Amino acid sequence: MASLDTVRHGSARPALPRTYLVWLAGTRASLLGDAVLYFALGWAASAHGGGTGALVLTAITLPRTLLLLLGGAVGDRFGARRVMVVGDAVMLAATLALALASSRLDASPWLLVTVAAVVGTVDAFYLPAAGSMPRSLVGKAQLPRALAVQQAAGQLASLLGAPLGAVLVAAAGLTGAALADAATFAVVLVVLVCVRPAFDVERSPRGEGLLAGAADGVRVAAGDPVLRSALLLTAAAACFLLPVMSLLNPLLAREHGWSAGAAGLIAGGQSLGVVAVALLVSRRGTLRRLGRGAALGLCVAAPGITAVALAGEAGVAVAVAGAIVTGAGSGMFACHIGPLVLSGAPGTHLARLQALLTLVQSLALVVGNNALGALADSGGATVATALCAAGACAAGLTGLALKPLGRLRQP
Repeated sequence: MASLDTVRHGSARPALPRTYLVWLAGTRASLLGDAVLYFALGWAASAHGGGTGALVLTAITLPRTLLLLLGGAVGDRFGARRVMVVGDAVMLAATLALALASSRLDASPWLLVTVAAVVGTVDAFYLPAAGSMPRSLVGKAQLPRALAVQQAAGQLASLLGAPLGAVLVAAAGLTGAALADAATFAVVLVVLVCVRPAFDVERSPRGEGLLAGAADGVRVAAGDPVLRSALLLTAAAACFLLPVMSLLNPLLAREHGWSAGAAGLIAGGQSLGVVAVALLVSRRGTLRRLGRGAALGLCVAAPGITAVALAGEAGVAVAVAGAIVTGAGSGMFACHIGPLVLSGAPGTHLARLQALLTLVQSLALVVGNNALGALADSGGATVATALCAAGACAAGLTGLALKPLGRLRQP
């Protein structure tokens, strides 16, 4: 039974290191600033039409996707902290330049596209480094709790980002949003300069080329049964979990004649489930078998997605309840898959495997969104959402049956 695998805790649980909490506070503040800036860029781009809006989004996602593996190799070669310092410095300069340009000139499409391209390029190097940084700030035994706190704080930052962005744009325009984001980058820069890693992490050999290093990260992941299974499970989650709220929830609301407010409540229910589980894991710990916990998360999400899909006659309340269960399963998956990859990765490949994890998720999400969108157009959003429930359940049961995922135990 799963309860036998649960980590047993005494009353005197050691607190997370202060350096990690300071780092986490700074990076989550920066994440909030990024969410504000993304909203502001999207709003400014919408004034020029849908084509410009799509171009701005593409300018972020394209360089980030193309350069992710290279960014992971750079993080493993030069160290996560050093890469984050450089990335924050570049983004501080870029957001200050955007604030200056937008205060004197109109937010032209080319200005927005240029800033978006800078954001996407920096993300490609910054995200793998930031993803691997907790391994150097906390011990392996505390890693799941640390990542659970990070998950909850990140979800809250994402929730607050769009409303705060709307307020700032209404009050001070794109200039105000850019200055707010610049302030958060300045905070993180100070934090990174002051924080020193408590645990040594081996770097990749200096004689290894960056492109060869990126390829080696793929080789290591493909050759390791645990990491390979974790990446496949991540692809399934990206394909069947993430599109439910971002893509299918608005389509379901329109199909059932619900308002935009109802769709917002359903999305909020999912976020509530994610945050609740992340906070619970941060306090009580993960399941002992991390792979089993990730797979069970997909199994938990499946009935929630089913409730969302079939809530047309039952009403919005049932859809919100289903969304909360979906979020709980998503949070359970995220709180176990993160430490599974970080604990199972060699110290020399931490950033590269974080990059590969992000890349697999992004590619699977692109495929899933397009396939589910086409299915929703032809067969209806209810059918597409029901398929997500079946896919999440099948992926979870497959994960439980995979022996490699049951091997790695959390100390």
